[in-house]
Amino acid sequence: MFYSQKVRAASFLVALFAWSGVALAIDVQEVKTRDGITAYLAQDDSNPIIAFSFELRGGSSIDPDDKLGLSNMVSGLLDEGAGDLDSFAFQSTLQDKAIRLGFDANTDSFSGSLTTIKANADEAFRLMALALSAPRFDEEPVERIRRQIQVSLVRNAENPGRIARDTLFAEIFPNHPYGRPSDGTPETVQSITVDDLAAYSAQRFAKDRLIVGVAGDISPRQLRKRLDQVFGHLPDTVVTNWRVPDTAVTHVGTVVVDKAVPQSTVYMAQPGLSRDDPDWYIALVTDYILGGGSFASRLMDEVREKRGLAYGVNTSLVPYESAPFMIASVGTRNESVAESISVIRDEWRKFQADGPTAEELEGAKMYLTGSWPLRFTSSGRIASTLVAVQRDDLGLDYLDRRNDYIESITLEDVRRVAANLYKPDELSVIVVGQPVGVENSGG
Repeated sequence: MFYSQKVRAASFLVALFAWSGVALAIDVQEVKTRDGITAYLAQDDSNPIIAFSFELRGGSSIDPDDKLGLSNMVSGLLDEGAGDLDSFAFQSTLQDKAIRLGFDANTDSFSGSLTTIKANADEAFRLMALALSAPRFDEEPVERIRRQIQVSLVRNAENPGRIARDTLFAEIFPNHPYGRPSDGTPETVQSITVDDLAAYSAQRFAKDRLIVGVAGDISPRQLRKRLDQVFGHLPDTVVTNWRVPDTAVTHVGTVVVDKAVPQSTVYMAQPGLSRDDPDWYIALVTDYILGGGSFASRLMDEVREKRGLAYGVNTSLVPYESAPFMIASVGTRNESVAESISVIRDEWRKFQADGPTAEELEGAKMYLTGSWPLRFTSSGRIASTLVAVQRDDLGLDYLDRRNDYIESITLEDVRRVAANLYKPDELSVIVVGQPVGVENSGG
């Protein structure tokens, strides 16, 4: 009862947005510096807050084989001392000035974010500029972060969910960078030297792979100054390619990783759609209906509500640059694994054959359009979204146009895409646990 009440409350909130015709009213403008640095800006002087996000194309997938985890380690060290400030002084300044600064490494990108009140903007941007242009990589923070990563790797090696994820990637992307552990291994992380860390930005960071999104109390003129301050030192380009070779998603049948746990973790995957595919928004809707819509999804109804096989099941589209795919996951008792996989595969097949109903389509469209304004409840979320808008080349007015794409989707559209996209016989299945009645099979 508690969970159904939560779902109804969330649905009601989304419906209020959808039925009231709430407009985002976010004016986005492009800001360029003389050096060619470009940013999307959503200026808002109603609150004295500035949120600054950036992304550099190329992430952990281009780490060298013998230095896996390099991107992750760099992301953890850039705010651990820079310029004339050691780790303690740098972190203390961030805390004293209430500045949030952080970096992250993903499969296809390296990113950073900064949030500050306007009164502390000078110090905030000074620290961010120092972190990117003059990181120290002193011995104490380097070894401390290395130990933290090593502990995390040991913990992940025993985590069924992480084992399932890593096994899935290794199996469907054999002999490809996507198949490697993005955070590295104990051996590769141990091999990373200060020279490797110091060379990272010179080899990876350049203006031609930079994307910036900014929201808050900052004018275009002020932003141009900050862009030059933070990124002006970057070269126009670097030799290292930020993309890895395109590859196909390999079908591997069923792979069981034996682990003595009472509940198995199951991951399933098949080829998907790239973000620039003309059918992307239609696929987004179909995914929501089948499994991406949590308690509103067809799989949740079949697996949890009707059969009680699992607490939850979900799906998502994963638009990796070089190999987009679709994924489903479920955690269930060892004795229920075979039935859970069978139900998911059967629903995959029914969806391919018949697609969604008109009622399911309208419910998905209401949620996806009604929840859109809820993504912009903070300057930080707006700034990060503006990065994604540029990455996917969606245009300055995308925030206002996005719901039009969803609203225009017809029942014929979703049934056509479901028929072409969903391939139950191409689902690779990874099971970590001791599932009853499930065995390894060939692809």
